[in-house]
Amino acid sequence: MPEFPFPLVVYFLYMGRIQQLDAQTANMIAAGEVVERPMGVVKELVENAIDAGADRITVAVEDGGISRLTVSDNGCGMDSTDAVNAFLRHATSKIRSSDDLWDIGTLGFRGEALPSIASVSKLTLITSDGNDNTKVVIEYGKTVSVSSWPCNQGTEITVENLFYRTPARLKHLRSSAYENSLVQDVIMKFALSHPEIAFLFVSSGKEAFRTSGNGNLQEVIYQCWGREPAEQAIPVSFSDYDYQVDGYLVKPSITRASRNFMHIFLNGRMVKTYRLYQAVLDGYEDFIVKGRKPLCVLNIKMDPHLLDVNVHPSKWEVRISKENQLEYLLRDNIHDALKNTMLAPNIHPSSKERLYEQIPLDTNLGYVPAFAGEKKVQKAEPEEPFIPDLLPEKKPKRSEEPLEETQGISEEAPVGRKERLPQMTVIGQLHDKFILCACEEGLAVIDQHAAQERVHYEQFRSQLNVNPIMMDCLVPITLAAGDDLVRRVDELNEAVKDLHITFEAFGHDTLLVRSVPSWMKDIEEEPFLQDVLDNFRNERKSSYAKMEKKKIATMACHHSIRFNRPLTMDEMREVVRQLDDCDNPYHCPHGRPTFVILSEKELAREFLR
Repeated sequence: MPEFPFPLVVYFLYMGRIQQLDAQTANMIAAGEVVERPMGVVKELVENAIDAGADRITVAVEDGGISRLTVSDNGCGMDSTDAVNAFLRHATSKIRSSDDLWDIGTLGFRGEALPSIASVSKLTLITSDGNDNTKVVIEYGKTVSVSSWPCNQGTEITVENLFYRTPARLKHLRSSAYENSLVQDVIMKFALSHPEIAFLFVSSGKEAFRTSGNGNLQEVIYQCWGREPAEQAIPVSFSDYDYQVDGYLVKPSITRASRNFMHIFLNGRMVKTYRLYQAVLDGYEDFIVKGRKPLCVLNIKMDPHLLDVNVHPSKWEVRISKENQLEYLLRDNIHDALKNTMLAPNIHPSSKERLYEQIPLDTNLGYVPAFAGEKKVQKAEPEEPFIPDLLPEKKPKRSEEPLEETQGISEEAPVGRKERLPQMTVIGQLHDKFILCACEEGLAVIDQHAAQERVHYEQFRSQLNVNPIMMDCLVPITLAAGDDLVRRVDELNEAVKDLHITFEAFGHDTLLVRSVPSWMKDIEEEPFLQDVLDNFRNERKSSYAKMEKKKIATMACHHSIRFNRPLTMDEMREVVRQLDDCDNPYHCPHGRPTFVILSEKELAREFLR
């Protein structure tokens, strides 16, 4: 009998502790991450349909996709062999070896989605490659049947009784209406990222969402968000050596309370990239008030080698090479695009519902007032699909003519072009707060404090950036920085040069600052400088300029005209003249509008003319 290094019983017990899991158990474990809810199932199946080259995709759900969901496409389809092999774990047609992981050009590649979905549901696959027609039925990981089945080229997958045998997962799903809304939301994301594909979403037998697939992204924005955001969408296109960005920015006059309407796609892939979201917010910062979020659709194209999508099974998370470079590209170009297309917001008094009337919206003619006792007439014509070239023509306004050439950012379009205000004639002051001016469009109401804030902000910032006034500290400011930052002091000074601050090494773990800009006199220098060091350590360079901006905005606020101060006609004219010289005359440094316009047409309508 052979000798063992330790007792025989312990040896056999040790041998029996580690076992390889069977395929069904492994697939159910994978399903915990890949298939979280019906929305995840739809996402994986639609991605497969797009990879298959489909240009028409239909999604139909019942009970929010919990009891039944179907995804059908007109893609390349599969033969009988591939139809069966598709349900093997890590079986995929997208990659062949580990080298392909760094050059992924498809949405799917892991080979986990179909076996994971089949392990927690009853799944039926019907597919045809144009020659071979196949039907595969799998119930909770077990293949029930494989047979021939007449069908058109493409693939149709039906998933029924999702999570029926995993009650813990089923219990934590929300209501059918909530799950249905998540499914529709992900389909809208697909439509925005692939406007060249026609999508149809059917919920409980009723059509809920449809796109034409003609490649017009602005039309898809209309289908997803409505007419007003689509009309206010600005086309943008900008690039550098590594990234190409195309899409639409919705003007800041339309905002939302959450960032759910900020869509950023990387090589056509929907992802959650919080740093890129913040870069977009930084670009909008001068134009929207704090707490509000913009609407945008941006598709970023890059070399697949710069994008690592093999981070999480759900593929929502990614890693981007040169991410800082991409952040600066987004922030700067978004800011320039908005600055070059901004107009004063218009006020529409008649668009609000009165107590004695209801104002219907005619999608072709605009707002039509209906007065008390008057019979409302509804047009019978069907609603036409949104086509930008066929929008109702608006009377051209002199102040808008030079803006039509800057509706997007391109290599030929000038960046940083200063906008001019409409010609205004001061006519008086309202309640010692607002300056009233006559302009071509109607009545302009200027917030005297916000207007002066913008004027002083640009004056202060120009002075500080061109020739900053420095103050020598009586006692140098010492900061505990750690050995890592002391070693990188030259790199640190290069990163914060826009703040005009110079750090000196003082010992092995301390930094010294001998002089600071004059705009720091009203703040606590040491906490501010410590924040600068923390941001540098966390590679948040974009926040340096933001810190400076906040302090200058505070200075501008303190030096501006206050409310309840009467102004002479000459003083009001000077405020308007100074505002007209600003690079961004439409918003104060905090994002609030400096003036609004009451159009002559709306005023006449209020008087029933």
